[in-house]
Amino acid sequence: MHFFAPLLVAAAAVSATALPNSEDGPTIHNFASKGVITDGALRYVNNSGICETTAGVHTMSGYADVSSSVHTWFWFFAARNNANTAPFTLWLNGGPGCSSMIGLFQENGPCNVNSDGKTTVLNPYSWNEVSNMIYIDQPTGTGFSYGTDTVTSTVTAASQIWAVIQLLFESPEFSSYASRDFILATESYGGHYGPEFSEYFEDQNGKIASGSISGVTIHLTALMINNGWIDPLIQNLAYVTFAQNAPGYGPLVSASEVTKMNNTYYQKNGCLAQQQNCYAAGNSSSSNSICEDADNFCGSLFEDAVGNRDPYDLSQSSAAAFPPEYYVNYLGLSSVTKAIGATSSSYSECPDAPYNKFVPSGDDARTFLPALTNMINLGLRVLVWAGDLDIICNWGNYQAVLAMDWPGAAELKATPLTNITVSGAPVAAVVNVDNFSFARVFKAGHEVAAFVPAGALAIFEQIVANEPLHSV
Repeated sequence: MHFFAPLLVAAAAVSATALPNSEDGPTIHNFASKGVITDGALRYVNNSGICETTAGVHTMSGYADVSSSVHTWFWFFAARNNANTAPFTLWLNGGPGCSSMIGLFQENGPCNVNSDGKTTVLNPYSWNEVSNMIYIDQPTGTGFSYGTDTVTSTVTAASQIWAVIQLLFESPEFSSYASRDFILATESYGGHYGPEFSEYFEDQNGKIASGSISGVTIHLTALMINNGWIDPLIQNLAYVTFAQNAPGYGPLVSASEVTKMNNTYYQKNGCLAQQQNCYAAGNSSSSNSICEDADNFCGSLFEDAVGNRDPYDLSQSSAAAFPPEYYVNYLGLSSVTKAIGATSSSYSECPDAPYNKFVPSGDDARTFLPALTNMINLGLRVLVWAGDLDIICNWGNYQAVLAMDWPGAAELKATPLTNITVSGAPVAAVVNVDNFSFARVFKAGHEVAAFVPAGALAIFEQIVANEPLHSV
């Protein structure tokens, strides 16, 4: 099972058509001669006219060729306002192995696809209102990315995404963005990706500063994790407590089902014990199988909590209709794929292959709470936020952040969540301590920006401004 794949269309694949070099279409630029794929090359289309149609806003879409066998898809949208000074934000969806085109088209990108699956409408709440935005499909085989997938864990994914950013920032087209504030915004399995990738970027920055490696420094200033899977031990228990009583919505399952779930978690060699064994195993040679076993055993807690509801929105049934998947049909149009320079044979929203590479390492059962804590201690502006309708990565991640060991821990535990408003309407309950913020977003599912676009943009604007969350 894809733990964080969108409902109904997991592993959906649609036909795509290669974009030829043509004088009557958008031009493919390639830093390698004659369009030959070589290590270190970018292949891209400028200003395709797809999705972002705001006058004067620059767009690029194409591939960062990490190697002769790894071709990573990116789609860049310059900021609609103050593009020359606005920060640079990387958006990553989760999965593992789910395309960031989900975030682009369903959540915070410049357009939404209409119900005909053939036309788009501008999104006034797009995050490129205030930031230069790039959406990347990773690992290899996800979305429009193609080639040989060598990523087997969050840790190995970090080095590859760093290589992609290096290719971009070393290129003439992106070099001017290298000195900007860099924001990493991610979702779902991003509770793993975000802390690990941030920590890896900072480690690489240190090596660049010491001269032990060459590269472009990434000026990381903020990390945003939306409905993230951060700490499985704590968040598996949150399935039990959330199913028993989802705050504001009541019980999701019967009392007998809650008893069953408690038994699964607390029984001898149950989920709790197996998760503790996984954590204790660390990175030892035996840890992969121990953590994989824990993940397999604990998976029933999620299934029991969901029942016949939509795992991403408890107010919908398993036949959820929102957010709609119109964009998948849109990316199946040869006119669209030709215009944006997508040359892979198909678009795969959440294919099985990248996900299956993660399973043997037990990656899903590992905690990234220490890495998250480390980034807060380093002074990064960090936001963990969650739509309170989500089941699969429910806002039980609040319990995870309360477990962090950092100087602000006592204050965080002692400070209640308080409501903030946007244009007078309550949008979230938040807490701010130093450079860390947590937000429970009201009436939002897994993809927060799809449910409350204005509120999500307002919160994003505050992160861009390095401000604690507040009413606007």
